[in-house]
Amino acid sequence: MLVLVTGATGKVGRTLIERLQAERPDVGIRALCHNRTLPETDTLSVVRGSIADRETCREALRDVTHVVHLATCKETPDDVMDVTVKGLFWLLEEFRASPSAQRFLLIGGDAAIGHFFHRHPAPITEDAPHMAYPGCYALSKVLEEVMLEQFGIQYGMDWCCLRAPWIMEKDDFRHSLSFGDDLFGGPDWKTMVEPEVARRSRETGAVPLLQEEDGTPVRRNFVHVDDLVSAILIALTAPAARQRLFNVCMDEPVDYAAVVEHLARTRGLPSTPVRGPYVSNWMDNSRAKADLGWRPSYDLSKLIDSAWDYVRPPDEPRQVWYPG
Repeated sequence: MLVLVTGATGKVGRTLIERLQAERPDVGIRALCHNRTLPETDTLSVVRGSIADRETCREALRDVTHVVHLATCKETPDDVMDVTVKGLFWLLEEFRASPSAQRFLLIGGDAAIGHFFHRHPAPITEDAPHMAYPGCYALSKVLEEVMLEQFGIQYGMDWCCLRAPWIMEKDDFRHSLSFGDDLFGGPDWKTMVEPEVARRSRETGAVPLLQEEDGTPVRRNFVHVDDLVSAILIALTAPAARQRLFNVCMDEPVDYAAVVEHLARTRGLPSTPVRGPYVSNWMDNSRAKADLGWRPSYDLSKLIDSAWDYVRPPDEPRQVWYPG
């Protein structure tokens, strides 16, 4: 078994490779790296280049049995079609022609169904329609899922897509609630309130209570990287994963009202109400639990406490390679 990991230097790629090396020492790993790289080992080889280049994809896929495709672009219109769309096309073309190919695993995103930009009338299952929100990133996530499914229809290719919401690790969740310049992801809370309110929130360590325009607390979906990687390890070889899409997320969305209550009770932190044009949605992970036997280990309390308890060592400065 030889697994190609694209986007190998990101949070999911690094965690996946570490878990494979620890739990499956018999598995060979190849990392496809572009801007950053990894040190090679006895079980890890590296191919450098862009997935937008067909020859790079051909070299990376030589003798590969399984692909975990993580590489993507965010809101970068100049790159998104070449990298995310054409890059996936070349990977799929080379994979379907390869005599060693067994399964292609795509990590999709809830941007493909609009997460908290478009309201869904019921819990979001895998049968919900694609609903990209404005911008090139969400559109690219829709195109990825559609292209993957069509390759299965056209060529009988074995694929699986794990659709994940916002992926957290270490102190990510804490920084996602910051009114300061250390904010991770969005919304940008300090721009949604008056400057004096933002200043006071920074000074007191207040966390945002995100509300819909009518004052209803927003619920937004998350997954911890450890839980996502556990799902990947199962889906790589599970027979039930063939040509299937799975929502991989926490059992319940994060309720911002519950977040501020927990932090007030356990950390004594104040909160600042923030209203915005966002809506609540609930991703349903029942299919992954029923068909793959996967279970998330992170609930709301564990997500919050692990982020606040994380102590970043001096040789690990917080570095954000993209906004979210």
